[in-house]
Amino acid sequence: MEREEIFGRLNEVFCEYFDDDDITVTDETTAADIEDWDSLEHINLLVAIEREFGIKFTMGETSEMKNVGEMVTAISEHLK
Repeated sequence: MEREEIFGRLNEVFCEYFDDDDITVTDETTAADIEDWDSLEHINLLVAIEREFGIKFTMGETSEMKNVGEMVTAISEHLK
């Protein structure tokens, strides 16, 4: 799956999860860029992303993700 397709599906997850159709995620998007994205919501968001892509992140991956770009890279690695 190409990064662009991952971004498209990931953006849909973010819009649905945060109930905000105006969200557009980029490589540089972080929790600071989305109002309701706090540490508790981060865990729930990751679960929603895992469901969408049929993957399971490791604890190491979840703690290392600093932005959406790193999240896309991790998703891409799981889908190989």
